[in-house]
Amino acid sequence: MTAIPASIGFDTNPLDRRSDKRNDHAFIERLRNDPGSRFLVFNGDIPLLKQGSERDPWFLASETTAFGEPIQSVFLGEESDGTGRFALGFTLVPEDSSADPIHDRIDLRSIAMQGLVAPGTLGILGEAKSMLDWHRRHSFCANCGSASRIAAAGWQRICDVCSAHHFPRVDPVVIMLVIDGERCLLGRQRQFAPGMYSALAGFVEPGETAESAVRREVMEEAGVNCEGVVYFASQPWPFPSSLMIGCFAQASDTNIVVDTDELEDARWFSRKEAAQMLAGTHALELSAPQPFAIAHHLLQAYVAKGASVLSS
Repeated sequence: MTAIPASIGFDTNPLDRRSDKRNDHAFIERLRNDPGSRFLVFNGDIPLLKQGSERDPWFLASETTAFGEPIQSVFLGEESDGTGRFALGFTLVPEDSSADPIHDRIDLRSIAMQGLVAPGTLGILGEAKSMLDWHRRHSFCANCGSASRIAAAGWQRICDVCSAHHFPRVDPVVIMLVIDGERCLLGRQRQFAPGMYSALAGFVEPGETAESAVRREVMEEAGVNCEGVVYFASQPWPFPSSLMIGCFAQASDTNIVVDTDELEDARWFSRKEAAQMLAGTHALELSAPQPFAIAHHLLQAYVAKGASVLSS
C-alpha cells in the first residue's frame, strides 16, 4: 500500500476551528480580548512577518493597532491552551517591504518554498489567506448585487437587502500522475520556472466525480486515455482557495497530443528521470515541484514504489 505523506504544505492545521461558536459573540469577543490570543496581519493577500531569525507572523492585539482598523477580521480557531487565533486584513500604504524597517512582507508561496514558518503555522496562514481572499472577492451579494456584510466571526457574509447568506467555497482540483509502467506523464505550463515539469491538474466540474475529472483533464490536456484512478492524498491550496485531490491513474494509451492552450509541453519521463528531477540531478537540468506541493509527493511515491502505487 502506498504510504501517505505525513505532511504536505498547508495540510497541517492544529487549531480547533470551533465552528459551533462562530455565532457566539460573547465567546468570540472574550477570545479577541484575551491577552494570550494572537493575530495574523495581512496586507492585501501578503502576510506580515516580524523581522529576525524567527520570522514570527503572530501579533499581539496591541501590536495590530499600529496598522489602523482592519477591513476584514476572521476567527481562525482556538489553540489547545484555549487562546484564540484571528486573521486581520488591511490595505497598508506603502505596500513594498523596503519602506517598513520592522516587518517583512513575503507572499505565502515564498514562505512555503523557503520554509520560513513551522508546518502548523503554514497551514493556519493558508486558512487565513483563503478566507481573506474570499471576503475581498465577495463583498457584494451574488443574488441582488447589494453590498454584503461580514458575520459569524468572518465565516459568512449576509445581504441585508435580500437576506441572502453567503458562505466560503473551496474549489476541488484533481492533480494526477499518469503511469505507464516505468514511465510517468508530466507537463509544464508557460508560467512554470524554467525546466520544471509537474503532474497534470484541473478543476472538477459541476456534476462530475473526481475520477471522471482525472480522465477528462488528462485527455483534454495531453490526449492520453487513462483508467484505474487511485486516490493518494489531498492538500489545501490557498491560491486562492482550492483543495488539491492527488491521484494516480493507469494510462491505456501513450500517444501524447498536447493542448497548447493549456500546456507548453507534456512528455513521458522514466522513473529514473523522475528520481533525478526530484534530486536536482537531471542531465538537462529539468526539475520537479518542491516538497510543499502535492505533485512532489506523487512523484516521490512513484519513484519509491513504481507502478504498484496503482494497486493501493
